[in-house]
Amino acid sequence: MPMKDAFGLAFSGATEAGFTPYSEAVRQLQCFIGDPVGSVDRAIAENPGFVMAHVFKGYLFGLATERDATAVARACHEAALPLAATAREEAHVSALGHLAGGRWHEAAGILEGIAIDAPLDAVALQVGHQIDFFTGNARMLRDRIARALPLWQGGMPGYHAMLGMQAFGLEEMGEYALAEKLGRTAVEIEPRDGWAQHAVAHVMEMQSRQRDGIAWMRADPEAWTKESFLQVHNWWHLALFHYDLGETDQVLALYDGPIYGAPSTMALNMVDASAILWRLYLGGIDVGDRWTALAGNWPKVGAGNYAFNDAHAMMAFVGAGLDAPARTLLDAQREAMHGSDDNAAFTRDVGHPLTLAIQAFGEGNYVEAMRLIRPIRAIAHRFGGSHAQRDVIDLTLIEAALRAGDGTLARALTAERSTARPDSPLSALFSRRAANLSEN
Repeated sequence: MPMKDAFGLAFSGATEAGFTPYSEAVRQLQCFIGDPVGSVDRAIAENPGFVMAHVFKGYLFGLATERDATAVARACHEAALPLAATAREEAHVSALGHLAGGRWHEAAGILEGIAIDAPLDAVALQVGHQIDFFTGNARMLRDRIARALPLWQGGMPGYHAMLGMQAFGLEEMGEYALAEKLGRTAVEIEPRDGWAQHAVAHVMEMQSRQRDGIAWMRADPEAWTKESFLQVHNWWHLALFHYDLGETDQVLALYDGPIYGAPSTMALNMVDASAILWRLYLGGIDVGDRWTALAGNWPKVGAGNYAFNDAHAMMAFVGAGLDAPARTLLDAQREAMHGSDDNAAFTRDVGHPLTLAIQAFGEGNYVEAMRLIRPIRAIAHRFGGSHAQRDVIDLTLIEAALRAGDGTLARALTAERSTARPDSPLSALFSRRAANLSEN
């Protein structure tokens, strides 16, 4: 008989000795803290036939968006395939296989079915939620959790994570008041929940509440940084608030400290590093040799694996003035577009034109950058990320229009941004520059 967890879900091949570290791994992922890989490895060592332990490890690596990590996810899938499993667990094995094969949408669909049948399956909900993020599916970020939330109650293990995920989904759908309420509640329940912390930061970013955002992030940084593998991204959110206020010294201090003071070769961390330096680059800020150190690490991730990463790698290559890795990246994208996985579409629809646009901007060909960016703005969600992350596309387009001297487009774009972010000092700065451009 498979053992059962507190929710009544069966776990084949597990004993108490293996299930205890597995449960710890799940808890760690729900807060984005500690070493869930180490915990699940202990579970596998105790129970080699514990199918969900292999699946969970595969999910961790499959969500890393790096080629080497994806290879580990495939190995986990192979290990899980012959093991005894319930129907629910078999569906998880299938979802992992699709994720490891780059079929993000197929994996998301299977996980959706699992969560509908078993709304207390925390792993199905969280992994599905992360896939929704990586595929830019705002509606499912909200609705995947909303369907299950009525079955969850305060006091249940992981309840805070459900609230935090729902908060982020609501934010991405523009439902800011409820998003902030649920996110704050999640953090009150579990102060170390980095995802809930970040959901509230997203609300404040989208509402241009820079001072509120700084206060929120600085209130208890120990809670959301201690042993957190999401901390770089959350420090990045703090940097965004300072960036919008024009506080460049604060932005650089954060970059040199918790964002990239200790250089990382993890794609998710390098995305944040590239994204903040590129915003400074657009503003004409000299960041010294910071680009060189970052650009040197990007090839280690591998190009053509996930289009969102590729665009941020190109930012680093442009900033560092490196032509050879930029060409290698574009060649990898051209090859990726012929693939059969979902990244082929991510790259074709958004990633490749955006990466070319970033290169063109770096070469001073602002007209070409505008030509490439304008058609993809409305569909940019297709290659993943959040509204806050994809804002860099609009920032690049506005700056290209200003530098190209296209007053008509610059005025239109800055009016659009001022409507969406009326309280943003950066919006006001853009509007002044566009007005000055039309007067000259």
